[in-house]
Amino acid sequence: MNKIAALLISLFLVSCYQQERNCKDFKTGKFEFTEEIEGQKLTSYFERNDTIQIETFKGKTDTASVRWVNDCEYVLQKLHPKNRIEKKAIIIKILTTNKDGYTFEYSYVGDAKKQKGTVTKIK
Repeated sequence: MNKIAALLISLFLVSCYQQERNCKDFKTGKFEFTEEIEGQKLTSYFERNDTIQIETFKGKTDTASVRWVNDCEYVLQKLHPKNRIEKKAIIIKILTTNKDGYTFEYSYVGDAKKQKGTVTKIK
């Protein structure tokens, strides 16, 4: 009986903790994304509205369409892909948010390998 009570209490405590997800706050705006690639810290900047995202990375600018699946998931599709890889759409799922930005996971549509990142809202 004590084990059942302890289990119920622990389930209650775990279920009460829910990470913040105010995804609507990040549908539009200016953002910064920093990641480490081959030991080098690289930053890209992007501006997004409901349907378009314009990203600048290493001095080059790309434009992608944005299709929101729900408040916390969207699909990016490059408008002018230069090769077969760039033709693949990327699905992004916002996992958690805070006042400054969000944590997300992303992958090519249909690919099981997911990566995570953190974005900071600039404006």
